[in-house]
Amino acid sequence: MHPVSGSSGAGRLTGEQVLLRDTIAKLASERIAPRAAEIDRTGEFPEDIRRLLAEHDVLALPFPVAHGGVGGDLLTICLAIEQIARACATSSLILIVQELGALPLLIAGSPEQQARWFPDLASGRTLAAFALTEPEAGSDVASIRTRAVRDGDDYLISGTKRFITHGSVAGLITVFAVTDPGAERHGRLSCFVVEVPTEGFRVARLEHKMGIRGSPTAELTFDGVRVPAANRIGPEGDGFAIAMGTLDRSRPGVAAQAVGIAQGALDAATAYARERRQFGREIGEFQMIQAMLADMDAQTEAARQLLYTACGVIDAGGPDVARWSAMCKLVAGDTAMRVTTDAVQVFGGYGYIDEFPVERMMRDAKITQLYEGTQQVQRLVIARALIGRDRG
Repeated sequence: MHPVSGSSGAGRLTGEQVLLRDTIAKLASERIAPRAAEIDRTGEFPEDIRRLLAEHDVLALPFPVAHGGVGGDLLTICLAIEQIARACATSSLILIVQELGALPLLIAGSPEQQARWFPDLASGRTLAAFALTEPEAGSDVASIRTRAVRDGDDYLISGTKRFITHGSVAGLITVFAVTDPGAERHGRLSCFVVEVPTEGFRVARLEHKMGIRGSPTAELTFDGVRVPAANRIGPEGDGFAIAMGTLDRSRPGVAAQAVGIAQGALDAATAYARERRQFGREIGEFQMIQAMLADMDAQTEAARQLLYTACGVIDAGGPDVARWSAMCKLVAGDTAMRVTTDAVQVFGGYGYIDEFPVERMMRDAKITQLYEGTQQVQRLVIARALIGRDRG
């Protein structure tokens, strides 16, 4: 894996961003890629990779300099995710979810809350998780049933969360719960920081998944978990707005993961097309293979350019953030699935066995069409933005 493969778009990057991108690409090639197959095979969380990323300040990227972070903008964070995902999608989730779990605090946390929790998150001493989804509330966030009942200076949280990435390894979980069942749908929820382990909290199960196998996906139960009111992020009733604001900023991270997976598959397929010989020639000399590689390259580059543009728009703020966030996730996720499927095809029968990485990349790519909102939800977000804009 060459450090600068798929590095176009550099014209819009600063010198520091190019240096960071290439440094992380080298780190991923030399230290993460050799571990990727074993991480997938064992399904164990790669604690060594977490330490590696922490030691190189990669996990500090989303956090303010004042609290031990690097203060990276959204594009910088996505550049790092992309390069790690080229080598190992599971490992890229360590950074993705560290940002995701912290985004409610980044968006709506008080200065006191940020000063309290950011240093340990930035250093990687504490991992974060984001607990929104429930067994009966996936895309329909407003149907959350987990309750947070006020009890003096505390809240008692009870309920179940499902499909929580890193839920079993995180020490800080941002949890969304109903505080006012009688309020209108978008005013029922509030957001809380739950520090674990704590009494009443339990990891009920870990999922066995198609891909991203080394990233634990947990079902969490809360049985009267006592949380101080000081751990509530923002006012009561702001949970839905905080959740939507979080997803607007986290979906580009998933898009970056998808672009990285696609680039990794393209790199592998291109190298194989140069080496594999059939009918007395390298298969890369056959026009059908050339056409597949050309389409894979064009699709990956298109997704990358949309992502980089979206990062700039989202960081600038404005009313169209949700549309750009959804667009880059939609296009990149679908691209990752197409490109990895075609990469398996280029490899032929060898692509279907785990001797080569493309079957793992194909399995990993699928999740980018599902989490942080399915592709159908992304299309709804885009369409509603268009309709609302037209009416305006």
